[in-house]
Amino acid sequence: MVVTIDGPAGAGKSTVARRLAQRIGYRYLDTGAMYRAVTLCVLLDGADPVEAASSGAWRVYEGDSRLRSREVDAAVSAVAQNPVVRQAMREAQRSFLALGDAVAEGRDIGEVVWPQAELKVWLDAAPEIRARRRGTEHALVRDRADSAQTKVADDAVRVDTSQLSIEAVVTDLARLVEERA
Repeated sequence: MVVTIDGPAGAGKSTVARRLAQRIGYRYLDTGAMYRAVTLCVLLDGADPVEAASSGAWRVYEGDSRLRSREVDAAVSAVAQNPVVRQAMREAQRSFLALGDAVAEGRDIGEVVWPQAELKVWLDAAPEIRARRRGTEHALVRDRADSAQTKVADDAVRVDTSQLSIEAVVTDLARLVEERA
C-alpha cells in the first residue's frame, strides 16, 4: 500500500508523514528533501541541476544537515521548477514507491507521481498558522513560487490541520490506512 500526503509548506506534511510511516511500519519518502539534495549538489559542487538529478549525484547529500539551510531554501524552487529535474526526481520517486508499503509526502505526489495510491491525503492549514509553524513568511512566499507544482488529487482526503494536533492527524490517518488496507 502507498499513502501519499500532499499540501503546502507548513501544513504538517513532513511531520505527519514521518510519524505515520513509523506508526504503521512503512517506509518514508520525503520528496522535498530530494529536491533539496539536488540543490545542495548544485550549490556545493557547482553541478548542473539536470546532470545532478539525472546522474543521481544528489544522493551524496541525502540526509545532509545543510538540506534545510537558508541557502538551499533560497535556491530550491528554481531547481525544482526545471522540467528535466522534475522528471528525473519523479522516476526516482516512482522506483521507491513501486516497492510498496510507503508513506510519501510532497507537492504533487498523489496527483502526478503516484496517482494509483490507495490513500491520498491533502493537508492544509490557514496561511497565518502555516507561517507561524515555519517561523517565517518566507515559507509562504516560497509556497507561491512552488504552487505550479502543487496538485490536489480529486480523490484526496482533505485535512485542515489548523486546529489539530499532530497526534490527532496521525491517529486519524492510521485509521484510514487500516480501513483501506
